[in-house]
Amino acid sequence: MKRFLISLVLLTIALNLFAQNPPAYKIFTATGEPITYEQMINNLLSANVVFYGELHNNPIAHWLELRITKSLYDKTNGHIIQGAEMFEADIQLIINEYLNDFIREKDVKNEARVWPNYPTDYRPLLEFAHDHKIPFIATNIPRRYANLVFRKGLDALNNLSDQAKSYIAPLPIKFDPNLKCYKDMIQNMVHMGMHGSTKLAEAQAIKDATMAYFISKNIPDKGIFIHYNGSYHSDNHLGIVWYLKIYAPKAKILTISTVEQDDLSKLDDKNKNLADFIVVVPSDMTKTY
Repeated sequence: MKRFLISLVLLTIALNLFAQNPPAYKIFTATGEPITYEQMINNLLSANVVFYGELHNNPIAHWLELRITKSLYDKTNGHIIQGAEMFEADIQLIINEYLNDFIREKDVKNEARVWPNYPTDYRPLLEFAHDHKIPFIATNIPRRYANLVFRKGLDALNNLSDQAKSYIAPLPIKFDPNLKCYKDMIQNMVHMGMHGSTKLAEAQAIKDATMAYFISKNIPDKGIFIHYNGSYHSDNHLGIVWYLKIYAPKAKILTISTVEQDDLSKLDDKNKNLADFIVVVPSDMTKTY
């Protein structure tokens, strides 16, 4: 009885401290076991491709992307390559010119079709690559071609020029509408009474395939490729991850996903197995836009 009372008192103290000092995030394994940041980093070192699945407007996700990049850089003695959904393959030349100091940062902002939240959320990642002479790969399909697929389907890509196709995964890509990530998208559109549901999934698939393809072409012989993307592109080891296993079957892949929960004390069942590591952020966390 005495031991129970002591445990109860300690639990009460811990809960009070938790309430007084609410955490900004907590990390769990796929099965819901709490894990420290350092433990996660040490586990990531066993991979040669790491996906950070972010929530695009979440400041903790963006901060952790940079922190994890710095940690992996230090742990691998600088042997990392960065890549991102937020930059499209046809602006790789612009990124390379900036990393080599041929052009100015304002040229990147003016010509690389950067996202509206680039200054706060993605500029720090590109600047880290610039300052440390790290390759940074623009992995995504040019949005005009993804839009073409949404309007006319995957077959429409066959009519593009060879130069245009050089910014896309090799055609034809494998497309499985029964994969959960695409099946859910199709069903959601059907439920909303919207047309073009399959084409929307095809447009998502060509993005995933293209990102996977350019990652596969740049996996380092020694070190880690870290890729930043929306969590829906890599959750459940589908999307980009599914295609990467086709293009680079020997790749050692680990994934991180970001989720929001009201309660950070444990991982909600619905968020288990989304990724190898799940970063849980309070639901009321400030948004960047």
